[in-house]
Amino acid sequence: MAVLSEFVETFGQQLLREFGERVHKVTVDAGFTCPNRDGSRGRGGCTFCNNKSFHPAVKAQSIGAQIDAGMRCVRRRTRARKVIAYFQTYTNTYAPLSRLSAAYEEALAVPGVVGLSVGTRPDCLSEGVVALMASYREQGFLVWVELGLQSSFDETLARVNRGHGYSEYREAVALLQRYRIPVCTHLIVGLPEEHRDHALRTLARVLSLGVAGLKIHPLHVVRGSRLARDFRAGQITPLEMSTYVGIVADLVERTPRHVVFHRLTGTAKAALLLAPDWCLGKWRVLNAITAELARRGTRQGDLACGGVSW
Repeated sequence: MAVLSEFVETFGQQLLREFGERVHKVTVDAGFTCPNRDGSRGRGGCTFCNNKSFHPAVKAQSIGAQIDAGMRCVRRRTRARKVIAYFQTYTNTYAPLSRLSAAYEEALAVPGVVGLSVGTRPDCLSEGVVALMASYREQGFLVWVELGLQSSFDETLARVNRGHGYSEYREAVALLQRYRIPVCTHLIVGLPEEHRDHALRTLARVLSLGVAGLKIHPLHVVRGSRLARDFRAGQITPLEMSTYVGIVADLVERTPRHVVFHRLTGTAKAALLLAPDWCLGKWRVLNAITAELARRGTRQGDLACGGVSW
């Protein structure tokens, strides 16, 4: 039976090569907020967002305690001894530098933590914050910044109330690259009024900037989001799984092999998910992507042309 790593360069495989053993992410909620919620950029957040859909499974008072709890869970499941502290919830560079450094350093002080993955927005990166993260790389820690872009089309970003445009993303990538911090870009397939061609053009634009990693998610509707109201009103129709799988296979084929996929699908808990129901679990989707690439006889990079931008 074909396995995904035969067709796709995955983050897990990259970590295995780099560390010689399995390394997993442990999600951290550091209590940050978002400029698209507190009024500095907007109110209400992105239309698709309900942060309860990716809160840590085990919450604790301190960052260190959260990581300890997550590491115990990882060790029970996989026996992995090393983890990356993943600052995921809301915007994890949106705070005074002193608070950011305290949070990052508390995480890095936990035995077994080999690095940070910091999720943020393109409009929330100052040179001081980037220099701080670069200092951890100089100490030998792995550091990734995960930039939520979702689409390169400004009209789509306005439609989903992102509060920034594609130009801010380009500037953020350039700043991070000056400090040699690898960028993983988040993209959503199936955003309102977008189709396959939008996904392909967004991919080409992102790749032309030289990003090191990608996370691909399907648009899914969760309770408590503004998108949920549109869905209930019949204004939103999420993609069928087969359509999503086909588009992801197209994206994988066009992505050079030196770019690492951190994720190829996204999930939500049953208590939160409204649609589509195939987003309840990842393995069915990942297996379908693997099967589609095997059916085509292609793998990552086979259709990459490099440097294309529209």
